[in-house]
Amino acid sequence: MKRQYVDDVVSLLPETDLIRNIAVIAHVDHGKTTLVDSLLSKAGLLRNDDAGSRRLLDTGEEQERQITMKSTGISLIFKGAKDEKKYLVNLVDSPGHVDFSSEVTAALRITDGAMVVVDCVSGVSVQTNTVTRQALNERIKPVLHINKVDRAIQELGLNAEELYQKLNSTVVSMNAVIATYQNDEILGDITLDPRKGNVSFGSGKQGWALRLDTFAEAISARTGKPASKILNRLWGDFFYDPDTRRYVKTPISKSGKPLERYVNQMVLEPLLQVFGKLKNDDRAEIKEMATTLKIKLSDEDLDLPIKELTNRVLQRWLPAGDALSQMIIEHLPSPLVAQKYRVENLYTGPLDDPTATAIRNCDPDGPLSMFVSKMVAAEDGKRFFAFGRVFSGTIRGGQTVTVLGSNYVFGEKNEMTSVKIPRVSLMMGAHVEGVESVPCGCTVGVAGVDTALVKSGCLVTDPEAHPIAPMRFSVSPVVRQAVSPKNPSQLPKFLVGLRRLHKAEQGLEVIINERTSEYIIAGSGELHVEVALNALRELLGSDIAFNVGKPVVEFRETITQPSSEICLGKSSNKHNRVYFSAEPLDEDIVKGLAGITDVPTDPKKRYKMLTELGLPAADARKAWFVEGTNLLVDRSKAVPFLTEIRDHIEVAFREVSRAGALSGEPLQGVVFYLHDAKVHSDSPHRGGAQVTPATRDCLKASLLCARPRLVEPVFLAEILTEGNVLGKVHGVFSARRGYVFSEEQKINSPQFKMEAYLPVLESFGFAATLRGATGGQAFPTLAFDHWAIMEIDPWAQDSAAYALIMDVRKRKGLKVDRLPTFEDYNMRL
Repeated sequence: MKRQYVDDVVSLLPETDLIRNIAVIAHVDHGKTTLVDSLLSKAGLLRNDDAGSRRLLDTGEEQERQITMKSTGISLIFKGAKDEKKYLVNLVDSPGHVDFSSEVTAALRITDGAMVVVDCVSGVSVQTNTVTRQALNERIKPVLHINKVDRAIQELGLNAEELYQKLNSTVVSMNAVIATYQNDEILGDITLDPRKGNVSFGSGKQGWALRLDTFAEAISARTGKPASKILNRLWGDFFYDPDTRRYVKTPISKSGKPLERYVNQMVLEPLLQVFGKLKNDDRAEIKEMATTLKIKLSDEDLDLPIKELTNRVLQRWLPAGDALSQMIIEHLPSPLVAQKYRVENLYTGPLDDPTATAIRNCDPDGPLSMFVSKMVAAEDGKRFFAFGRVFSGTIRGGQTVTVLGSNYVFGEKNEMTSVKIPRVSLMMGAHVEGVESVPCGCTVGVAGVDTALVKSGCLVTDPEAHPIAPMRFSVSPVVRQAVSPKNPSQLPKFLVGLRRLHKAEQGLEVIINERTSEYIIAGSGELHVEVALNALRELLGSDIAFNVGKPVVEFRETITQPSSEICLGKSSNKHNRVYFSAEPLDEDIVKGLAGITDVPTDPKKRYKMLTELGLPAADARKAWFVEGTNLLVDRSKAVPFLTEIRDHIEVAFREVSRAGALSGEPLQGVVFYLHDAKVHSDSPHRGGAQVTPATRDCLKASLLCARPRLVEPVFLAEILTEGNVLGKVHGVFSARRGYVFSEEQKINSPQFKMEAYLPVLESFGFAATLRGATGGQAFPTLAFDHWAIMEIDPWAQDSAAYALIMDVRKRKGLKVDRLPTFEDYNMRL
């Protein structure tokens, strides 16, 4: 990276109104990273001729796999077409594969706008929905680029009207997604409309893109008509009648002749004509056409193979970098604007305290508040840069800051560390450029805080500052693989590698249980875990070999009816008793609790949260504890010394919520009711060693008499396929306990889009099986969707549920001679 370019970036850092922080988001293989090449070319960081082929922001493994797996940041400088000012665009390219959705979440948290990229042929897909929903939840303003238009022209052979319908269908689908997920009106009218300029069309691979306003200005210069009036009619049902010289809304002229849609006539038909002449490969005709289009082609250009010449002509006629950079500058907000409406979603403290005020005003002189969204490994793989966004104040090398971990609770000392920052840097793709300071409104990499942070957190300077809200991820780590060093003497080095992997991979969970010698890597899908295992091999090097177990799936446990009786738990000294029952929670309450990352400790705030989720007021008022999607509610009356054992009850409740009675898997959607208790008056006789085990057994008994069931994770599968293999696709799903619930043919395409549910347990090897059954004509995308109860009696020894539970118990070192029963835990008077 040239130092002059870095200096130019640094000079723009204080110009908050000229900064744009954007994420590029899309479904996998929709052409995001290829498209970003054109922006890099426009900024002068890549040769124009290489745009669309280099995938410059992808690493070596990403280049090999042809997919992006990590979000990557870079700062780009563009000149505004209307005001000639220089703008700084801090761009984060994010993955499209659903297994790496946590990287998208990390990218969106530190940006204010998003360029959504959609494949013109495939249309809006399952991950497009997911990433758009994530963006709107973070109050990120979207713009749209419809990519791979060249495929619709060259492969599908669409005419102008068919191409218009294809493009318009994508715009309509995206607006439907936005209407579904826009939670409030704070962003204003964010409807996508090509006439507004917030929609572009083109091909990242060929390096071209267009916006309608460019064509409107060209038509205006040729005809003398106002560009604004032309632009208003360059989309939708507008037809130009040459007989009356008027625009009409029906495709029939006054004299009865058929009329061509105005946008087809003025934009799409000329585009198709250019493609047609390039396809004919008549070099003299192409040279003449270049003159008409006012582009220069050298003799060397005209000697290129037709594929490269096609790209060269389209890049020079409609440069993608021009259209995309101006759309970003004109239609996405600066930090100065965005932080005014994002602060209430971001800041967890009072919205009138000094830090909140500084965030709202994007004040570089206010107290520092920086959010770290991910850790980026340094070249040696041993140290990490904290990559994030400064929301208020200015961060400098040599500054002392307070690091707040992702689980920090205001007022407590846990996950709170004072650190002196050795240096700050700009993250420029694969390069790290050191700078003196970075003010608010910008992304930054910070060295020296990796020992105090695991994956994400906050850096602050005000001792009274609250943290920025932790991120909510759209995927769960449901696929697991056990790992262990082949040479036990290398265990300490192996654990160091595991901990570094845990820090480097945002959505990955690394479980280290040194007591049971169980080491597990948990990811959101097969690919996620496979990539993590490769990363672990790189971290450890060839000297430390390790074993990898078979992939397994994380399950949950729940109950399907209230406990058949109130259960009793007695302490071993017989002086204390607790009485509990359990009931399944309403599904809407479970979904609401699943979306909450920070449960209020204040009883009034907790009461408000629970009643808003739908819990009855009487239960919400007496709710003691929340763990995941489980509750413990006190229904007892006037029990002496009950508050003295509350902490011991909490320990037992959290233990059972994290490891249920059947298989030791986490509990889901259960409310425990404390009906009564008898507590010894002397504190030595009511300690944790007495009360906690009694409570734990009583809670498990209340589960085992409430028709307990195993809950399994389920993928939403989206399949793009040809009509002649639909039956084979149905057959593959049926053989794997899945089912297709939606099937439709895409507009102006021979492809069908199918949607189905597939248990995660049945997903291993699914893609290969589907390819084999359909001859490679079906392309699946799997995304975690929901948890489903297995309606199978777990005590039936010939059932799938029994086999799964026994397998999990064996893996966890639990007894496998039989399943536990109600009588094992319930005490009798």
